[in-house]
Amino acid sequence: MQENNYLGTEKVSRLLLRFAVPSTLALIISCLYNIVDQIFVGNGIGYLGNAATGIVFPITVVGWGASVLFGDGMATFLSLSQGRGDTSGAGRSVANSILGSFFSGVVIIAVCYALGDNILYALGATEATIGLTRDYGRVIFIMMPFALVQNTLASIIRADGSPRYSMAAMMAGAVINMIGDPVAIFVLGWGIKGAAYATILGQFVSFLICIAYLRRSRVFRVRAADFIPSWKHLRPVLPLGAGSFLTQLCIVATTVVNNVLLKSCGARSEYGPDIPLSAFVVIMKLFQIILNIACGITAGALPIMGYNYGAKLYGRVKETFRLVVLSTAAVCVIATILFEALPLAFIRLFGADGELYTAFAVYCLRIYLSLLLFTCLQKACAMFLQSIGHARAAVPLSVLRDVLLIVFSLMISARMGVTGIFWAAPAADLAAMVITAAVIAGIWKQLSAPPSGVQRPEKPYSGLPVRE
Repeated sequence: MQENNYLGTEKVSRLLLRFAVPSTLALIISCLYNIVDQIFVGNGIGYLGNAATGIVFPITVVGWGASVLFGDGMATFLSLSQGRGDTSGAGRSVANSILGSFFSGVVIIAVCYALGDNILYALGATEATIGLTRDYGRVIFIMMPFALVQNTLASIIRADGSPRYSMAAMMAGAVINMIGDPVAIFVLGWGIKGAAYATILGQFVSFLICIAYLRRSRVFRVRAADFIPSWKHLRPVLPLGAGSFLTQLCIVATTVVNNVLLKSCGARSEYGPDIPLSAFVVIMKLFQIILNIACGITAGALPIMGYNYGAKLYGRVKETFRLVVLSTAAVCVIATILFEALPLAFIRLFGADGELYTAFAVYCLRIYLSLLLFTCLQKACAMFLQSIGHARAAVPLSVLRDVLLIVFSLMISARMGVTGIFWAAPAADLAAMVITAAVIAGIWKQLSAPPSGVQRPEKPYSGLPVRE
């Protein structure tokens, strides 16, 4: 098996570019599954269709959370193990991570089908949207186990030194989805079910491509015998993925709370219950695009930081993180300027049903995304701590912004009504960033230069390029 020693010797900026670009594109592509659905559903079915996909969204995020628990955890474990020069047993851990992700999807399917419409109403469905929500959700849930395994493997493949392969797998599925959406919705006339069928077809193709990678992995090998549940091999993985997992659960909690608040507060306003919910769904899609770019930059840096931290090359760890912060800040500043200057153009991209809806969506977009810079930097800091094994600090910081968002949403909406839900976002962003900066400052001091005897990995740079 090949080693990834170049992570400890090659120029950091070149490494980050090599890993972060494919990682970022992969996350953007994964986000396109929902974005493309939203665009075609909004223009082909209307804002009620957008509301329906938004109601199903928290369930898919629960699945995503399970996949990153095993995927990000295994990726971090693999990077740290490579830095320490010990990858024995990695294949067994990868196999158990795949099993954990698959069976998590099976559990989600069982719960959703058992609860039926009850879970959809609890997530914000109304009599106007329940039919569309049911049609969309029942199809999406079918592919859940395979979609989760695909996402778990995408993280592992990046950590194994093949970020472009991971990106290609995601891109193949996204292209199929983008082609399938208009064909299924407009040509075949399948409506919102067509959007769901296009999504799961793309997910299954990505799954097959990721599974095929197991035959060409660099630093681990997975055999059929490894797919035997083993707590010994899974136990060190879970704490390293806990931050990512809790982040996704908090997104679910935030979405559910906001859906319920938008439904109840909206019903008491001139907008009604469906316009605020539909606008929130669209704004969240735009939010996810930028957040995925920021997380993609950091995710690309995780193998670099993890390897060098394991090899005690702390200077390289700090240099990598500095570049992550600068890159993330640049993206967020540009995005914020565009959102504040051209909000109507972004809203219309997803369809605009009437002046009342458009005016509300534009106003709330400017509020909700105003401190997007702090959101992304705060998430990047939490992922940084996760990459170097500081789970005790990473886990609470991973959920901090979302917990504050729930609290502020409840407090501010009680005074301001439905628009207060959107004002809660910048308030949470500011508070979370202040706390996170204080934590990072303390840990930054701990990353002092190691003794001279551990400035380089034990094995010299092999000269092997990253295999794509």
